Amino acid sequence: MSISQPATAPRQSALLTLLLAYSGFVALGMVNSLIGVAWPSIRDTFGLPIDALGVFLIVNTAGYMLASAVSGRLVAALNAGALMAASCGLTGLALLGIGGAPAWAALLAVGFVAGLSGGAIDGGMNSYAAAHFSPRAMNWLHACFGIGATLGPAIMTAVIAGGLSWRAGYAIVAVAQLALAVAFGLTRRLWGEPGPAAGGQPAERGQPLAATLRLPLAWLGMLLFFVYTGVEVAAGSWVFSLLTEARGVAPALAGAWVSLYWGSLTIGRILFGFLVQRVAPITLLRWCMAGAILSALLIWLNLAPWLAFGGIALMGLTLAPQFPMLISATPGYLGARHAANGVGFQVAAAGLGGALLPSLIGLLARARGLEVLGPFLFTAALIMTALLELLVARLPRAAGGARGQL
Repeated sequence: MSISQPATAPRQSALLTLLLAYSGFVALGMVNSLIGVAWPSIRDTFGLPIDALGVFLIVNTAGYMLASAVSGRLVAALNAGALMAASCGLTGLALLGIGGAPAWAALLAVGFVAGLSGGAIDGGMNSYAAAHFSPRAMNWLHACFGIGATLGPAIMTAVIAGGLSWRAGYAIVAVAQLALAVAFGLTRRLWGEPGPAAGGQPAERGQPLAATLRLPLAWLGMLLFFVYTGVEVAAGSWVFSLLTEARGVAPALAGAWVSLYWGSLTIGRILFGFLVQRVAPITLLRWCMAGAILSALLIWLNLAPWLAFGGIALMGLTLAPQFPMLISATPGYLGARHAANGVGFQVAAAGLGGALLPSLIGLLARARGLEVLGPFLFTAALIMTALLELLVARLPRAAGGARGQL
């Protein structure tokens, strides 16, 4: 595993911080993936229409964006360990609040708090990793998110299939978050000050947020993350409802395929962590974009159940390396002084896409039925591919070395 750490950091401390970073992303994946399986039960509990999921996602994302947009500054002020300790603790309390919410309005309120803490975890750790982790380690960090995103639906499916309330699923994950908060708190001094960037380049003093927002490439990157995450979250959030409510698939089988979707995302990031050292990143990204288009088409056409199920798994596999590889490339095309802000803005845009696009599917599903998911994913995958090519076309005019990153 290739990872750059400050020269003065003991090997054991470096390994411990790496393992904690990975554990933090496992927990984040669990939190973010619970809603897809829990949503039908939450709807029944509070008597909600199908598109009310969009309201929750938008409220949650408002907090997510607020925290992730300033996450680079928070890491610099608190250090990554202290930020993760506070954020994991707040996430645990918010999950307990969701599980104990007596009414829909209360669930929305704690959903906003969960968004704040999740955005700080996501943006803060990605900013730290973009400066300290190699592309291989970055892929494996996000593979850990996939592990958590696989465990989340599995936990919720087991809870519901066992006759328990969806509230118990949130309580289980809350305990894991609180345990992580303690671990990060005890090791907060090990994270130290910002160190050299991956590749041995020295860290530079960051630019104001407004200066980064004046860069056209920053906005192009944000758009790409907006669409990518919208596709990833939409598939994970709506496939269960599509299979059970529109196609008559048994809930246990549908839950298993949702877990397999997130599992494919995990396996892909592990595999691509090896491949990224041997194949040009842009080549991998282009093939994966094409695979995402094909998988959306298989889900849409539903020519046979096994083909649709295969499309779900292929979607997870081909989406797998895109987020971590694009994060790793950010310092190359924005420059070290804008990288932390850029990553924070990208994570914020990702959070917005992860809320708005699935919410739009909810509105369309209410009007036209859940089968809108397939054509929606297909169209979004085409747009995502076009944005990647536009970014690549502009790289020669970006900061030096960017083309080598993509």
